[in-house]
Amino acid sequence: MENKKYLDDLSEIRNMMNRSSRFISLSALAGVFAGIYAIIGAILAISILAGGGSIYEENYNAVVASNISTEVIQQLILIALGVLVLAIGTAIFLTTRKASKNDQKIWDHTSKRLLINFFIPLFSGGLFCLVLLQYGLIGLIAPAMLIFYGLALIHGSKYTFADLKSLGYANLLLGLIATQFIGYGIYFWAIGFGLFHIIYGIWMHNKYDRKTAE
Repeated sequence: MENKKYLDDLSEIRNMMNRSSRFISLSALAGVFAGIYAIIGAILAISILAGGGSIYEENYNAVVASNISTEVIQQLILIALGVLVLAIGTAIFLTTRKASKNDQKIWDHTSKRLLINFFIPLFSGGLFCLVLLQYGLIGLIAPAMLIFYGLALIHGSKYTFADLKSLGYANLLLGLIATQFIGYGIYFWAIGFGLFHIIYGIWMHNKYDRKTAE
């Protein structure tokens, strides 16, 4: 009996240490919604590019060079920003609701470290993509986004669920593969930001959120 109490105490101490060092209020369903938004955004982007006659080009120079009109580029940027705003907004809402339900703080030193470590690679990747856009290297933007996003997830996973690292490695690898299929980056983008997020979100929901609810 005493041994069981001792083990229970150790387990409680370990859980307290884990909560103090990792931000565990992230909502898994936010990943599912982010994936849905990304797939919808990819479908819109594909229709715009197909209408401009550029998405199915097999000529490397035609795809990589700035043969895409400024108007189309602006539309693609608006779609990307729309997906980003919806994904972040949904994540904030669902994560705040989960933290409130579990009586946890949404903003503390752990969440601050998570955001800093996550956004440094992400912000650097955003600047790099702008440089690619500046030089007309359109075909490399989607692979670069996947690569830097994967690095951001790997870097930030130290301060939240370690499972996030698997999603990071998957996007990193997918981005590297996408560099060898210039012109089809939007499809890789849909897989990484869309399909991977949906699968990961459902898996995390079943592993953590559902158990918590029970």
